[in-house]
Amino acid sequence: MATANDSEDTRQLTYEQLMCWTGLTPATGIHEQFMFLSVLNVFLAITAFLGNALILVALRKDSSLHPPSKLLLQSLATTDFCVSLITEPLAVVYWMSVVNEDWIICRSVSAAFRITSVALGGVSLVTITLISVDRLLALLLGLRYRQVVTLKRTYIIVVNSWVGSTAITTLYFWNSLITWWSIIIVEPLCLLTSMVSYTKIFLSLRHHQARLQDHAQTPNRAFPLNIVRYKEAVTSVIWLQVIMVACYLPQGIIAVFSISVVSIPTFLASHYTATLVFLNSSLNPMLYCWKIKEVREAVKETINQVLCRSSC
Repeated sequence: MATANDSEDTRQLTYEQLMCWTGLTPATGIHEQFMFLSVLNVFLAITAFLGNALILVALRKDSSLHPPSKLLLQSLATTDFCVSLITEPLAVVYWMSVVNEDWIICRSVSAAFRITSVALGGVSLVTITLISVDRLLALLLGLRYRQVVTLKRTYIIVVNSWVGSTAITTLYFWNSLITWWSIIIVEPLCLLTSMVSYTKIFLSLRHHQARLQDHAQTPNRAFPLNIVRYKEAVTSVIWLQVIMVACYLPQGIIAVFSISVVSIPTFLASHYTATLVFLNSSLNPMLYCWKIKEVREAVKETINQVLCRSSC
């Protein structure tokens, strides 16, 4: 474990300097922890890569989902795919460079690891928020939903989310505090937006249910929304939101503490919470298949085609 002198030394370092601090010796206990994280994340990277690749293929084939809604799911799956392909391998290389005390590689990789993690995590969080707003608009707009929420407008919003997240992340090179404060502000804002959206959805569904009961005696009355199908879609989105909050919230808490207090325990905790964020990229494909019938059927069809080709 870290000694008293080690704790005093880390108080003089910024978080970025601590990433490749030569004082991260086996005596601090960091090496064993980083080796464990490396092995764990190799497994998570493989599962996230295969799962999200399969989801992207399935979404491309599926034609039953509303195109803007499908685009949002594709954006989320793409960020998870990039995490498995870019961020997690960079994290493993960084952790092993600390274990091997190769500070040249460490300095080269650590910044890339943190930047891609923040950028892709930001896009994922914004995309989940956009999905919750999309479900709210589907309920409130009714028949006007397909006229207002078009594929072109959704493309513009998705592209802006990628550009905005990248722009905030690049500020890390100029002043890292700007990036961290942006995260601290944007994360609660996204969560608040999602909470407001789901609250309005819940209240609107209760009101709609009351209308259905009032018109129960009126035959052949048409309503612009399939409530059963809509509830299934909202349930799937809520599950995505809950899992993302569970995976991202610990990292946000540690980020707040890391701004004012830099120590070996908080430093190590930040890497464990980063792994928790990476876990989200492996869990999302399972949620797609579990909660979204259209995606589940498309995945089954894709797997059957692959197995058929391999056996022929």
